[in-house]
Amino acid sequence: MTIVLQSSNFLNSSTSCRKGFIRANINTPNNQTYKISLPRLQKRARLAQEQELISVFSTSGSPVGKQISPSRRSDPLVIEKLYAIKEAIADRVEMHRNIGEQRSQWSSMLLTSINGITLAAATMVGIAASSSGDSVLGLKMSSSLMYLAATGMLVAMNQIQPSQLAEEQRNAARLFQALYNQIETTLSIGHPLSIDVKEAMDRVLALDKAYPLPLLGGMLEKFPSSVEPAVWWPQQRRRQPKRVNDNWNGWNGKLEEEMKEIMGVLGRKDQEEYIRLGEKALKFNKFLAMSGPLLTGLAAVGSAFADHSPHGSWAAMLGIVGGALASVVNTVEHGGQVGMVFEMYRSNAGFFQYMQESIESNLTEAEMERRENGEVFELKLALKLGRSLSDLRNLAAASLSKGEEIDEFGSKLF
Repeated sequence: MTIVLQSSNFLNSSTSCRKGFIRANINTPNNQTYKISLPRLQKRARLAQEQELISVFSTSGSPVGKQISPSRRSDPLVIEKLYAIKEAIADRVEMHRNIGEQRSQWSSMLLTSINGITLAAATMVGIAASSSGDSVLGLKMSSSLMYLAATGMLVAMNQIQPSQLAEEQRNAARLFQALYNQIETTLSIGHPLSIDVKEAMDRVLALDKAYPLPLLGGMLEKFPSSVEPAVWWPQQRRRQPKRVNDNWNGWNGKLEEEMKEIMGVLGRKDQEEYIRLGEKALKFNKFLAMSGPLLTGLAAVGSAFADHSPHGSWAAMLGIVGGALASVVNTVEHGGQVGMVFEMYRSNAGFFQYMQESIESNLTEAEMERRENGEVFELKLALKLGRSLSDLRNLAAASLSKGEEIDEFGSKLF
């Protein structure tokens, strides 16, 4: 009991001593305190760290020298050239859009005018066949001249195919806009190279050749002997620059096998299908292009011999029916824009050929670090085909198991 009382007295005394010591330190004005300037210490520490970093990075084996190679530093001249190409591309986008709208208006205006002339001539023939007197000759001559004018206009219109021209300009504007966006991405990511300038120039010239603006001399053939996919990219594909410390680059054996299967599906199914549809559209367009002028020409001959005689009644019938059929044929050909449909099929076939060549150029590149990143390339391919990544892999697995018997097409967009 005595020991417990002594220990409690000791604790109370120590506590009171501590409290008194604290009060003395706080309340006694004679105690000397020492002020420590923390900002000065932090500033000195920061300066010491900066000097240490400078001394480390100034050596030959500095981390900065390892991460940024001289070949990947931004060249102001390269950036200036890319901006100049981008300005030229923006101008081409505007030109192709304006000319595409103009040629689309040509198609509708010419169709309306030719059908109006043809139907007016057919009406005159009918009036001339049912009338008598001096006015019959004038009606027959007028209808014959109108039919001849419609025939000449139809020949010119069928030769240039305004709806197909408009579709060409729409495709060119879209592809030039895609190239414009790609250059913007290259500039925003940084470190463009001279090879980027060369690729951009080659693609601009390839697009100019694939979709020419002039009608005379440079216009694409509207009735080719065979359907060939549209080619708007340079045939000489560029090699990707080497990447530092990136030997894997997202590629492996499984991804390569999937890309081979997808390339086979695009060639066997999608491209062949659009070439087949393009051949049908081309044949149908040829038939309509020959039928329209032929019918108006026959109608012009019939209107010239229309009268009350037995042979004249048959001639009048030819003039009336020929004009009516010619209007129907013209409406189907140009109102239905068969030329535009053919150009759409040809461009779609070219798109699938471009995708196949893109896959092949990466697979045939032996140096992995020169390939486009495999994961990024797979993502781009899935987006262009309208599929998710899992859906794209399922397509490759189905092609691997079924082979050429697969019924599914590669693209879900068109």
